[in-house]
Order: sequence, then structure tokens, then C-alpha cells
Amino acid sequence: MEKQGKNCLYNRYIKRLLDILFSLIALLVLGIPMLIVGVLIRIDMGSPVFFKQHRIGKDDKEFALLKFRSMKDLRDENGVFLPDDQRITKLGRFIRSFSIDELPGLLNIIKGDMSIIGPRPLPTRYLERYTSEQRRRHEVRPGLSNPSTVNGRNLQTWEQQFEGDVWYVDHVSFAVDVKSVFNTIKIVLKREGATAEDGGAREEFIGIADVSQLKTDSEGNFMNIKS
Repeated sequence: MEKQGKNCLYNRYIKRLLDILFSLIALLVLGIPMLIVGVLIRIDMGSPVFFKQHRIGKDDKEFALLKFRSMKDLRDENGVFLPDDQRITKLGRFIRSFSIDELPGLLNIIKGDMSIIGPRPLPTRYLERYTSEQRRRHEVRPGLSNPSTVNGRNLQTWEQQFEGDVWYVDHVSFAVDVKSVFNTIKIVLKREGATAEDGGAREEFIGIADVSQLKTDSEGNFMNIKS
């Protein structure tokens, strides 16, 4: 496919207008179902119904991503959270499997933090773990759905995801976004890859720095990795 890139007319002007329009329509259509989900979460897990996660968006700017809660606030005797598979409830697994927990992110789209389609926003602690090429994923707004969703959502490797993210930055277009929306609907309805293979959260991204930034010892072996 011919490169159009993040500077194309669609990405600079049209994409944002479509994001706002379709997010508003989605909120109107899904408003009552989202209210019902909120009530069920309140009964099942208590308060709060929503939680915020600090993520990195376009141009490395931090924002608070809004999601439906899917896990209980359970800790050990030292006050440390128990593993995710011990905290997530049956309701939590259900709303994750259909990506219902992501729906409050529509408010992030309207606000301008995100887009409907784009690289998934990741935790702030990952920022210094990317290579310079991987960090290019922040040249566009992050998305509620990832254009590489078709590769398996949380079952794909980090390398596969980042390669797809950078590809999207270089090829963003109306046609790519439309295809991504249909791929997302198909994958969500099949409930594929919403969690890691063990049913829990995805493994931590550790990252590798650019080789040029690594120091070597007297024998030429790498001494440290920037983190």
C-alpha cells in the first residue's frame, strides 16, 4: 500500500471530525447499556465504578484513560494488590472479553486525548523503554481500537504490536480506519485475545534501548539498558 502518512489531509482534518461525530452517536446509542453496566459493577465490586489509568498519548503527552472497573480491590497483608486472576470477577471477565470496559474511553475521544482507531495507549512507565522507532507510535493520537487488533489483541507480542503501530503512523487513511473498525467488531464478537493466554493480564513490556545508547565494558559487552 502506498504511504500516505500522518500528514495526509484525512489525518490532519477529517479524522478528528469523524472521531467526535461517531463517539457522540455511540454514547447516545450505548448510554443506557453503559448505565446498566455501571450499576452491575457497583453491585458486584463496589465503588468506584470507573477507574483512571495514566497513559501516554500523541507527542508523548500524558492523559488519564477512563475505563470501567473489572477487578476488586483485594490486597495481601502487606497492602500489595493480589494477582489479577484473583481479583477479576466473573462480571469483570465478561466485560473485558467484549471490550465493554473500554467504552468510557469514548469520553477521551471527544476530549481529544484519543481517536477511534490508533495505537493503543500504554502506561507512562513504558515511555523510556521504547526504541526510537517504537516511540514513533506517539506521532498520532492513540486509539480506542488498535489497527493491528486483527493480529490477536493481547495475544500478539509487543514487537508485533509496535511494528503494526508504526506501520499505521506511515499509512493512516480513511480506508485503513474503516477496515480496522470492521476487524475490531469481528474480533470482539468472537471474543478472541481479550486477555493473555493464562486468562490474566498481559505480561509487562520491559523494552530494549537503542544499541547506540548502551554502554559496553572493556570486552565490548553491553553493561546496561536504559529504562
